[in-house]
Amino acid sequence: MTTFPIKRLGFFTRLLDQVDAAERYRLATQQIQHAEACGFDSAWIAQHHFHEGEGGLPAPFVFLSHVAAHTSRIRLGTGIVTLPLELPIRVAEDAAVTDLMSGRRLEVGVGPGGNLTAFTAFGLESDQRHVLFDNNLALLKTAWSGDALPGGDRLYPANPTLTDRVWQATFTVSGARRAGLAGDGLMLSRTQPRSPDAPQASLADIQNPMLDAYLEALPRGVEPRILASRTIFVADDHDEAMRLAETGLSRLRHRLAATGNFTSGSLVGDLIRAMDVHIGTPDEVIASLQGDSTLERATDLTMQVHSIDPPHPYILRSIELLAEKVAPALGWAPEVRMGTRQVA
Repeated sequence: MTTFPIKRLGFFTRLLDQVDAAERYRLATQQIQHAEACGFDSAWIAQHHFHEGEGGLPAPFVFLSHVAAHTSRIRLGTGIVTLPLELPIRVAEDAAVTDLMSGRRLEVGVGPGGNLTAFTAFGLESDQRHVLFDNNLALLKTAWSGDALPGGDRLYPANPTLTDRVWQATFTVSGARRAGLAGDGLMLSRTQPRSPDAPQASLADIQNPMLDAYLEALPRGVEPRILASRTIFVADDHDEAMRLAETGLSRLRHRLAATGNFTSGSLVGDLIRAMDVHIGTPDEVIASLQGDSTLERATDLTMQVHSIDPPHPYILRSIELLAEKVAPALGWAPEVRMGTRQVA
């Protein structure tokens, strides 16, 4: 059986339970607590502005501070902060305080952002997002390090260790190279659009060149940090998994049709393939993930249930099955399970 060098297992949520915002936050907190109890190493939350159907959380540090008070061990990450839309000094302050209040458990994922209409609402130009990202990230790291900022002030509280816990998300080879040159972690998406020149390319075909560029650019002596986010929904029964997929993916189908981006077929199987979903019983998901060669070099495997988005009890069960059956078969060994430390 193929195993991978996965050091850490993560749970990722876009907070998309089919309830109001307050209930979304309550359920997501429970899901992260459950992931911690099952031995997961990290939990990640997405930041999205405005679009309820795409993501349910605009204020990641506020939410993570709440989660920190309800957990004790699991690392807490942003996946991602859309850095061009933020004042970098405020991000530095919020992150520094959240990290201290959580017991140094914060991981900071950042990216240039993909929701271009949000830039207009923030009074910014979307075509400047990469320049804004580079400038804001540099200022963020300067602030954390305690160095003088423009005007001579210094961040309080400074938090130099956060500069070693930055992750960059990207869809491109050039972005992966940029993350490597900076010595940051690399965050790979659960799915990516296919190029018209290679419409049948696998996700690994797209992301392995990104890994090549990242590893080549990484400074000597810096340990690679490669987080592969994947849509993974594990169920006790195959038919049950497909029934829930039909429900969840039909919502995606309607959203894509409304934007004119629906070109992937109409059957649930078409959408599962198009969205790179790993779904089914534990044995089915193990076999599916073993076919993803990107994981051969990933240090972190992070599950999310989007775009299946099943009801809360099924998310909890999927978390359990991934930790108990799927991830160990792929090479992951939990350091902590149900409060008892184990030798990895």
